[in-house]
Order: sequence, then C-alpha cells, then structure tokens
Amino acid sequence: MASTQPHLTQGPAHRAPVSRARAIWRHVVRDRQLLLLFIPCIVFFILFRYGPIYGLIIAFKDYSVYQGILGSDWVGLEHFRRFFDSPDFWLLFKNTLLLGLFTLLWTFPFPIVFAILLNEIRYVKFKKTIQTFSYLPSFLSVVIISSMIIDFLSPTHGLLNEALKALGLQPIYFLAAPEWFRTVYIASDIWQHMGFESIIYLAAIAGIDPTLYEAGKVDGATRFQMIRHITIPSIMPTILVLFIIKSGSMFRIGYEKVLLLYNPMTYEVADVFSTYVYRKGLLETNYSYAAAVGLFESLIALCMLLLSNAISKKAGGRGLW
Repeated sequence: MASTQPHLTQGPAHRAPVSRARAIWRHVVRDRQLLLLFIPCIVFFILFRYGPIYGLIIAFKDYSVYQGILGSDWVGLEHFRRFFDSPDFWLLFKNTLLLGLFTLLWTFPFPIVFAILLNEIRYVKFKKTIQTFSYLPSFLSVVIISSMIIDFLSPTHGLLNEALKALGLQPIYFLAAPEWFRTVYIASDIWQHMGFESIIYLAAIAGIDPTLYEAGKVDGATRFQMIRHITIPSIMPTILVLFIIKSGSMFRIGYEKVLLLYNPMTYEVADVFSTYVYRKGLLETNYSYAAAVGLFESLIALCMLLLSNAISKKAGGRGLW
C-alpha cells in the first residue's frame, strides 16, 4: 500500500492540467475559423489600444523628442500639480462635467422614445422612410456635420436666422454666444446619433414575446399601457447596459466637434479637457503636460464607469460585470 500511495495522490494532479489543455485545444480546433476571423480585431486592439499605453510614461517625465521616452528626465507628479494649480483646471472641469452631463441627460432618452414610437407605426413604408432619414446623419463625418451646423446657424444666410428675420426678429450669432453653445452642441448630437442608436432598442423590442401584447389586448390594455408595462420593462436590461456605457464616456467628450464649433468667444463654456489637451500637446508641443491632463481625464472616466455600474447593479440588479 505504501508503494502505491504516491501514485494515487499524484496521478489526478498530473492528469488535470493535461486534460484541461486538451479540452482547450479541442475548442481551438473546433472554432478555428471564427478565431481566424477574430485575429484582425486582436491585432487592432494590441496596436492601437494597448500599445500606446506605454507612451503614458511621458506624463511623469519631462519629455524631450531628442532624448526619447526612456532618456527623458523623470519628474514624477510635477505636471499634475501644475495642472491642478492652474486657473484652467476648475474651468475645464466645470465645462467638461456640465457638457457631458447635459449631453447624457438629453441625448440618452431620445433613441429610446424614438424606437418605441417607430415600433408603434403600422404603415410599413412610412416607418422605413422615417428610419432611413434618421440613420443618414450617422454616416456623415464630424467635419460635414459641423459644416452643416455652421451654415444652418450662420447670422447672414443661415436657415434659422432667415426664419427669425421673416418673423421680424433680430438674427442671432449662435456660435459666438456662450449661452447658446451647449444647446447647439446637444441638439446636433441628438440629431446625429438618435437614429443609429435606436437600432439597438428596436432589436430589443423585436425580441419581446408577442404573446405578452396579445394578453394585454385581451385584458383591455391601451397602447400606452402596453408600452409602460410591457415594452419598457422588457428592454430595461438593454437600457441599463447602454446607460452604464454612456455614463462612463460622459467625461470623454470628443474634441473634434467642439474644436470645429467653438471659438475664443465661447471658450468660457466650450473649452473641455480634450480640446485643452489638443492645444497644449499639438499646438504648443507640451507633450508631457498634455499627457498628464489626458491621463487625469481617463481616470475620471474610469471612476464614472465604475460608479454607474455600481449604481445600476444596486438599482436594477444588472451591470456590465
């Protein structure tokens, strides 16, 4: 018995990793075609998402193009201290927070309402026409969208100002008035993304069991009551997941549209972290300082993502993880 005891105790321990490796290999062989299709996605994320993380080191260095990332002097948190002590910090923080918060509060419900209204349309041709026109702005670049906004709001020949003149009112230079910038930005964001984002909710609505609506009709429920008690609760998991994703990107306002629409007269309400990073990094070539500001913005976005996920799990029992 003593001679066989080591064999009995060590055998399963040695066989477990081998059997697990064989199981993994069988899955790889079985799904080899899908894995081959997935390789470009993996390469993309390695090159353009995880690879550039190495460059964040310059946020803690006095980066010099001639000395390189590793050869530059280490300064620690000096750039972060300089940014927090600058008068620009609180202005940028307030503008980014307000613009991101207002964008989330106004743009998030519109695709949900739009998808529900589209689902209620019974005339198929009219429904498809509305869907087509609502998707079109999503296929236009930010530059084209911004150019359309500038032309539409032009104080001399813009369509909106021409309408104001026809009503006997004075034209408004919307893009030069600080009080109008956030309204213009949010309204254009709703117009550009509402149709495309509604596709996800339409897909979720299509997955609802039709017998629930039939039962509602039998019980005498109106269309509004069925929307309230069947449609919205059924797509609530999708709403929560997208809300978490949107909340996480609330501080990650893209610089492109803001950069194309703002000007020195609207800096006080339009200047956000991303545009500040663009000016400091690319225009003033202060790479280390810009990297520190960008890293701070990313950390705030991560905190918002974790917070929104925790609130969603506590309120609705669902989260991203």
